Amino acid sequence: MTIKVGDKIPSAKLMQATAEGPREVTTEELFGGRTVVLFGVPGAFTPTCSAKHLPGYVSNAKALRDKGVDTIACVAVNDAFVMGAWGRDQGVGEDVTMLADGSGAFTKAMGLELDLTARGLGLRCQRFALVAKDGVVSHVAVEAPGAFEVSKAEALLDAV
Repeated sequence: MTIKVGDKIPSAKLMQATAEGPREVTTEELFGGRTVVLFGVPGAFTPTCSAKHLPGYVSNAKALRDKGVDTIACVAVNDAFVMGAWGRDQGVGEDVTMLADGSGAFTKAMGLELDLTARGLGLRCQRFALVAKDGVVSHVAVEAPGAFEVSKAEALLDAV
């Protein structure tokens, strides 16, 4: 079942690339006591994700923070090295926390998995965005297949 408003973010471990190597980040650590915008993409370095989705959050980071968002995070079913490289390539700096869900366990727990095996991509994450306050979802938007409307940063500005 897909996560919905009022649900608690599931307990999971994600990975973040750091200068010292991959670092484990728990959902409790990420979401506890703060307002978080989390958006998910089908894959790092993919066309819409690289040209529109991630850049939109980078360019709107200040506006989101001005509305009370403490953390903006991006998650994909990729490894921490790929997510770190994509973040550097996109110039995210401190604006967006890049998180890897290498096995897809968090994505599955959220009910947001997308099977792209037929296209040679395996299990991926649906394109989505949510707002969580102290680990409880207050807004969630999942894109229809092939769409890019409800999960973009500009749409989240209205939801925060």
